[in-house]
Amino acid sequence: MTPFAILSLIIIYFGILFLISHFVSNKNSGNDAFFKANKNSKWYLVAFGMIGTALSGVTFISVPGEVGAPTGEQFKYFQFVLGNAIGFIIIAKKLLPLYYRMNLTSIYGYIEHRLGMYSYKTAATIFLISRTIGSSFRLYLVVIVLQRFVFDHYGIPFAVTVLISLALIFAYTYKGGLKTIIITDTLQTFFLVSSVFLTIYFICDSLHLNIFEAFEKVKTSNYSKVFFFEDFVSSKFHFVKQILGGIFVTIAMVGLDQDLMQKNLSCATIGEAQKNMFTFTGIFVFINIFFLSVGALLYIYANQNGIEVPLDLVSGKPRTDLLFPEIAFHHLTIIPSIVFLLGLTAATFATTDSALTALTTSFCVDFLGMDKAENLNKPNVIRTRHLVHIGFSFLMFLVIVFFNSINDSSVVGMIFRVASYTYGPLLGLYCFGLFVKTKTVKDKLVPIICFIAPALTYFVSENSKTLFFGYVFDNELIIVNAFITFLGLLLISKPAIKETRF
Repeated sequence: MTPFAILSLIIIYFGILFLISHFVSNKNSGNDAFFKANKNSKWYLVAFGMIGTALSGVTFISVPGEVGAPTGEQFKYFQFVLGNAIGFIIIAKKLLPLYYRMNLTSIYGYIEHRLGMYSYKTAATIFLISRTIGSSFRLYLVVIVLQRFVFDHYGIPFAVTVLISLALIFAYTYKGGLKTIIITDTLQTFFLVSSVFLTIYFICDSLHLNIFEAFEKVKTSNYSKVFFFEDFVSSKFHFVKQILGGIFVTIAMVGLDQDLMQKNLSCATIGEAQKNMFTFTGIFVFINIFFLSVGALLYIYANQNGIEVPLDLVSGKPRTDLLFPEIAFHHLTIIPSIVFLLGLTAATFATTDSALTALTTSFCVDFLGMDKAENLNKPNVIRTRHLVHIGFSFLMFLVIVFFNSINDSSVVGMIFRVASYTYGPLLGLYCFGLFVKTKTVKDKLVPIICFIAPALTYFVSENSKTLFFGYVFDNELIIVNAFITFLGLLLISKPAIKETRF
């Protein structure tokens, strides 16, 4: 597939998104539509659209790539996915009812009610940092693919490619916000899900296998091991570590994250929001099985056709993230290439457009108070929101450019590793608020605790082999971070004047 053909397809794709944005935002571009989608989103649209937001280009490229990584990961990611599913159920049963009972626009309003203003601002700041970094990593992955297979051909620098990508996302989200995102993400998820199944079909066809033969081929290959019970202490892949990591990373990155919760809170009732979460959970688990299967088939295809894992242009090391695009663009026919490109573009931009909207919402509500009655009719309030939207777009640009200069590893591993440090204090704050009803905290000291906890967590992680008899942490490191935060909050706590209801 030529660079011009890829570029043309991307232009058509964004043209469709702009049309949707134009019609949706023209009907209502106020703050209520931007922040809450007027509180009338259909649960089934939210559930389907959340798939695209939760998966991202990382799942689309990095998860299949890791199946055949030299570290022997195979299908170990599915253990983590099972933990995710448990986390989603906990969110639906415990956190969503709390948010609806308090009628929140920003979920960090709970921390303000429970612990105080400094704690509230700290929680919101943690989200802004965490989501900016996480979403930048996700967008980075698709940008390096576009750079390698399109923009390098035209001599366009990487930084300009990033800027163009963010400008396009800004252009179709800045007016309608969440109301636009609900519709565009539904379309993008359709492209994502369709591309997974079509990719499997095209690879099977290239391998001259029917679906049943392909299933057997994957099952008997060296890539299909799912459960790892060997060496609990020193292996990152152990089942217990992956399940625990999946549960707590999900609670933090979804249930305590304004991005995905903002979509849930746009449903009219708690019943619809929970129905959305349960439906989303089933689809999420199901679709990840197919992503892992794509990974196994890609490596089987690569081995049969003598295709090497592409090298990273910065480090010169093999980069598994690039195997899928390499095969799709250079070794399959035009139709599979188009299917791959649509899936990758949909997965990545469905995540980034949602994140930009959530970041803008959190800053406008948590720091500028735009949801308060006295601020609703202030002059230039919409203009201020647009400037915040631009500001976060530019911040993501800086993070991506910086990350490109230092990264040479799988992005999926990097995202969850960073989340263990950035989301851990947020998890600790909510645990204290929810489970220690008889105490509150010395509010002004909370930012210090939330700064110290990740630093101590890093020390524990780096020295775990010495401290814990050879133990090696993986995604369950977030539990350590949250626990340290929780203990710190207990140390600065005092008896509550009256029992908190929330």
